[in-house]
Amino acid sequence: MEKLTMAEIAQAVGAAGGFAGEITELSTDSRNIPQGCLFVALAGEWFNGHDYLADALKNGAAFAVAHERRDYGSDNVLYVKNTQDALMAIGRLYRSKFQIHCVGITGSVGKTTTKDMIAEVVSSAFRTLKTEGNLNNEIGLPKTLFRLDPSYEAAVIEMGMQGLGEIAALAAVAQPQVGVITNIGVSHIERLGSRENILKAKLELADTLPDGAPLILCGDNDLLKTVRLPRLNVLLYGIENPDCTFLAKDIRENVTETSFILCYNSNRTPVSIPCVGRHNVLNALAACAVGTVLGIPPETCVGALKNYAPSGMRQKIVPFCGYTVVEDCYNASPDSMKAALSTLSAYPCGGRRVAVLGDMFELGEIAPQAHREVGEFAIKNDADFLFAYGKMARYYKQGAIDAGGESELYQDKDVLAAALKAYLRPGDVVWFKASRGMHLEEVLQSLYADAR
Repeated sequence: MEKLTMAEIAQAVGAAGGFAGEITELSTDSRNIPQGCLFVALAGEWFNGHDYLADALKNGAAFAVAHERRDYGSDNVLYVKNTQDALMAIGRLYRSKFQIHCVGITGSVGKTTTKDMIAEVVSSAFRTLKTEGNLNNEIGLPKTLFRLDPSYEAAVIEMGMQGLGEIAALAAVAQPQVGVITNIGVSHIERLGSRENILKAKLELADTLPDGAPLILCGDNDLLKTVRLPRLNVLLYGIENPDCTFLAKDIRENVTETSFILCYNSNRTPVSIPCVGRHNVLNALAACAVGTVLGIPPETCVGALKNYAPSGMRQKIVPFCGYTVVEDCYNASPDSMKAALSTLSAYPCGGRRVAVLGDMFELGEIAPQAHREVGEFAIKNDADFLFAYGKMARYYKQGAIDAGGESELYQDKDVLAAALKAYLRPGDVVWFKASRGMHLEEVLQSLYADAR
């Protein structure tokens, strides 16, 4: 982190009083206090940084930001209305110090994979900072930006949200000049009420872009393809929609990679990515589109995509005991479930195709129908058996049975792991997917441990 003066920080957060000095470190964790840092006392549902503020100052913090007035034993406390808002304001101040290419990414599904692919492409031409993991919220985003230094030429920033106004706030901090929206699905529909409201929330990213800036949208999405914003340079990418500026044709898959032809203007460029699924073709198209608007030649974009590697438990392929395990249980929504099951259907398999599905969250009133439809979709797309886990999983089973397939319901992870151990045999492909809060990786751990 580069130097910030306390005077400019105080002005940015609206703190009264004169503060002299400067900081080159910022912390929100009282267990990690670099000497001379600024400590921001965040307050959440399960913690309150104000309880540790005095200790942070004693342990080396030079200044602190608080919204609760207490006796902290120091005058070096900047009082604000809300410390979370203050962290965002400091992030915006810090971001304004750098003249870089900044790409902002949001969408109902596919954000993190698309972000990683875009970062690979942009890194081929510029030293690039990117959001690590899914640190895409009001805490993770400013912390990401604090990693900027003068050596960086670009940043690829992911933005998540749960409600209206949140993307606008994040984008105001990141200040992107290129926007990407991957998809409008039903994630967060419990809070927003309709897909149209989800579109409205995601398009807050567009509102922050400068006039004439590229806004790159998935043209295969029924809502995104209708977006018309004359103020911006709207570019579509896709597989099915012939009106897309960036189009994928002749898609071919094998066990570990997918190839296709990138059609852009009159150019046709062969592409190979080290992952499978049409959804990953869309992610790669978005990355090529970003590279193109930043002046990176298509051949360079394509070469960079070969370096992409799935992060975390996002479609990680693990050969194990003669069968193939796909660890894809980082998160889930109806759209991403169907994308995974479509990929499972096309995956080369010498045995049976098996789906292990856990609950999807934040679906509100549509949750029973959404789970039922996914269960039906699994069977209609060649899943030989569906192992269903969770409170809503009975609807997976109901949909699978209605489609003429086989399914069993489980409420205990150890029982599920034992059933999988007994069922799976060499040649099978088994795909694990659920919302992150289901912790389906614990079933994987039991499966691996039991089989050793």
